[in-house]
Amino acid sequence: MNYNLIVGCGFSGATLANLIASKLNEKVIIVDKKNHIAGNCYDYRDKNGIMIHKYGSHIFHTNNEKVWKFVRQFGDFNQYMHKVIAVIDGIETTIPFNFNTLYDVFPHTLARKLEEKLLEKFEYNKKVPILEFQKQDDKDLKFLANYVYEKVFLHYTAKQWGVNPDEVDGAVTARVPVYLSRDNRYFQDKYQGIPLEGYTKLVENMLNHPNIEVRLNTDYKDVKENFDRLFYTGAIDEYFNYKLGQLPYRSVKFKLIEYNREFYQNNSVVNYPCNYDFTRIHEYKYYLNDKSEKTVIAKEYSEFFEPGKNERYYPIPKDENTKLYNKYLEESKKLENVYFLGRLGDYKYYDMDKAILRAIELFEEIKERK
Repeated sequence: MNYNLIVGCGFSGATLANLIASKLNEKVIIVDKKNHIAGNCYDYRDKNGIMIHKYGSHIFHTNNEKVWKFVRQFGDFNQYMHKVIAVIDGIETTIPFNFNTLYDVFPHTLARKLEEKLLEKFEYNKKVPILEFQKQDDKDLKFLANYVYEKVFLHYTAKQWGVNPDEVDGAVTARVPVYLSRDNRYFQDKYQGIPLEGYTKLVENMLNHPNIEVRLNTDYKDVKENFDRLFYTGAIDEYFNYKLGQLPYRSVKFKLIEYNREFYQNNSVVNYPCNYDFTRIHEYKYYLNDKSEKTVIAKEYSEFFEPGKNERYYPIPKDENTKLYNKYLEESKKLENVYFLGRLGDYKYYDMDKAILRAIELFEEIKERK
C-alpha cells in the first residue's frame, strides 16, 4: 500500500487527503504546524455561542458543480448570500459600487444622469474594473471614475496592500469593479453559503477516514515515516529554505472585541475605505444567525508578513514576485513525487472553491498515472 504525506490541514490538504484515502485506498498522514485543522478557515463557537471565524470572514461561493457536490458530502450549508457595506463620505452604502450606490452617494438628478451615460456606454449587469473607467473621455464618467477611485479604491488598496494602487497587479484591481446592476450581493455565484456546523466541522468530516491520520503541532520535517508522495501546501519558498529569496505576502491582524448588546453594526462586514487604520469590521453572528444578547466584532488591520511574527495571507501579485515564484517552480520540477498546491504552494490567491478544485484536479492527474 502507498503512503502519502500531506503538509497543511486546510481545504487543499484535506481535499487531497480525503480523495487519496477514499478513492485510492491509500494511507495518508496529514500534518500541520497549527494546533487545529481547517487552516485559515478555522472557526469555533465562543462562550456566547457565536461562531467566530478566527482568521477573518470566509464565505463559500462557487459556480462549479463538481466542487459543490464534493463539499456537500461533508456538511450542509445555509443560503447566506454575502453583502458588503462601505462607509463613503459618512454614508453607508453597497460595495461593489453599483447603481444603488450611485443613488446613495449622489443627488438624484446627478445619479440619474450618470446611470443613463453608463448604460449608453456599457452593458447592464457588466462588471467594469475601476481603472478602466479612468480611460473614459466623457467628463461626467471621468468625474465618476475619479470619485470611485478615490473613495472606494485608492485608500482601501493602500491600506490592504501597503503600496500605491499603481503598483498593484491588474488581477487585484479587477476584483474591485463597478457593477452596472442593482444586485447588492458581493458574489453572483450559483452556490453560496456557510456550513451549518462551521468550516472546522466540515474539514473534520473530510478527514474522518480510517486511512487518514492527523497530526497537529507538527512540522513535516519531524515525520519519520517513509512516503511515496509528498503534497506540500505550505509556502514554496520556505520549503526550499528561501535559497532564491523570500516571496512577499500581506498579513492580517484581527482585534476581537465583545460588546454587551445584540448587534454592533447592521451588516456582517462594513468596509472603511477612507477612515481609520483598519480596513473593515466583521460581525460574525450574522453568518449562521447566531442568537446571543452579546456580539463579537473583529477589526481587521493589514500588515506585511514577517516570519515568526504573523501569518501569510495574500501573495502580493507583482511581476517581480511572479518571476521569483517561477524560479521556485522550476526547482520543484526537479523533485520526484513532491507536489505543491494551495495559496502558499502555488503563490496564488485562491478562493476556497478554487483551492478545492485545484486539489481535485491534482488528484485526478495522480490517479491517471496509477
